Amino acid sequence: MNTLKTYAGIPREYASLDKSKIVLIPVPYDGTSTWGKGADKGPEAFLEASENMELYDIETDTEVYKQGIHLTEAITENTSPKAMVDAVYAFTKKQIKRNKFVTLFGGEHSISIGAIRAFNESFDNITVLQIDAHADLRSSYEGTKYNHACAMHEANQNTNLVQVGIRSMDVSEKDFMIEENVFFAHDMASDDYWIDNVINQLGDNVYITFDLDAFDPSILPATGTPEPGGLFWYETLDFLKQVFTEKNVIGFDIVELCPNKYSKASDFVAAKLYYKMLSYKFYDVASEPTDEEEGGLKEKEGTNKVLKFQKEKDV
Repeated sequence: MNTLKTYAGIPREYASLDKSKIVLIPVPYDGTSTWGKGADKGPEAFLEASENMELYDIETDTEVYKQGIHLTEAITENTSPKAMVDAVYAFTKKQIKRNKFVTLFGGEHSISIGAIRAFNESFDNITVLQIDAHADLRSSYEGTKYNHACAMHEANQNTNLVQVGIRSMDVSEKDFMIEENVFFAHDMASDDYWIDNVINQLGDNVYITFDLDAFDPSILPATGTPEPGGLFWYETLDFLKQVFTEKNVIGFDIVELCPNKYSKASDFVAAKLYYKMLSYKFYDVASEPTDEEEGGLKEKEGTNKVLKFQKEKDV
């Protein structure tokens, strides 16, 4: 992956680390996937699609890239699943300490273990909002707790995990589920108020992990384990917009793009999703004059954006 280029080909004045509010970390890892391989090619395909995407967002009337998006070197550690998780954890926490809005693009879902660990250590009382077809709650799978099938097990123990769009799981995962925090796809299909119900389960500080197999395969087939009965584009955007509006989203990752060389549609959906999520996060900032003296990320009124290490003066 050529990381000398900027995200989406944006001018370098909007891509330097010191001036960017947003950091994007590619993690091209596919060490534990068990069926469709290719998630390690996801970040490269995502970045290529992003270069061919219009950077004006019609809905928000913004160009969020002007907030600054720094594309880091990819995390390429793959000697073992644990080594990868440790590398993601350390690098993510380093970027959080820079007071950046940190985002990641995988790679398989196990990359989220390290990212969530870093955010949980850096913010108080976080909710992990998992948007996914699969529960990913196994305590161990194929000899490791860092398998993609275990991606949410640690978060389920250490954070307020809310799972949305679930429609595939092993019976053993029922032992770990917190039922009031799980929104199954078949229930969502007949519930006009599922978005409000999910919002009610979220705390103030929310980290989003978005597995692209949450989408219905009719709009995004290029993922490792596509499942019928998934989310569609506009209902997903309505949901995300409400989360970003009502909660303090502290970061997010997008995972499990397995590119198909014969079709670029899935790559483009992933690219557009990433940019829409940034547009919702920084809408208030982008629509107001910039005050260079203020610096840092804009805080939502009534939410705690103070990092734990700032309070502990661990900088």
